[in-house]
Amino acid sequence: MFCCEKTQWFAMRVTYRRELDVKNLLDQQGVSSFIPMHYVIRMAKKRKVRELVPVVHNLIFIHITQTDMKELKKDIPYLQYMTDSRSGEKIIVPDEQMRDFIAVAGTYDEHLLFFKPEEINPAKGTRVRIIGGDFAGYEGIFIKVKGARDRRVVICIQGIIAMAMATISPDLIEVIKEPKKK
Repeated sequence: MFCCEKTQWFAMRVTYRRELDVKNLLDQQGVSSFIPMHYVIRMAKKRKVRELVPVVHNLIFIHITQTDMKELKKDIPYLQYMTDSRSGEKIIVPDEQMRDFIAVAGTYDEHLLFFKPEEINPAKGTRVRIIGGDFAGYEGIFIKVKGARDRRVVICIQGIIAMAMATISPDLIEVIKEPKKK
């Protein structure tokens, strides 16, 4: 009996800042991938230049089957699985979570704030859904983050990266789950 293998979002490391090279290669092969990017201002020949660069160097998310990933790793030896530090398992991001992350991070909004996972404590926040505006339907955690005066909705890719959205009016936020009281 023939069965199709399901595609998954693999969180991968690429050594020596070659994430954009890998993305170009994957694009040529028709493989979906995503690198969180943001704009930075840098000096080039005494002029300020606005440049789109990866938020985290050496990080790429690849949407592919397990079998195809094994073949891809044979072709690209500097592509490595990211693993969960507690379980040692490969990090696979659920499709719905990745869809929300790509939809928000893909806007390259200058008000987005990115954090390392250890900089955010999701347990202190409230699980919410945005019910209006550009990001209606997306879910995250409503929490105070460093670098912002007010609370923000944060989308976390567990163990990899967290992203705080621009300030969202409280009337556009619906509580899904309250944090546990101690």
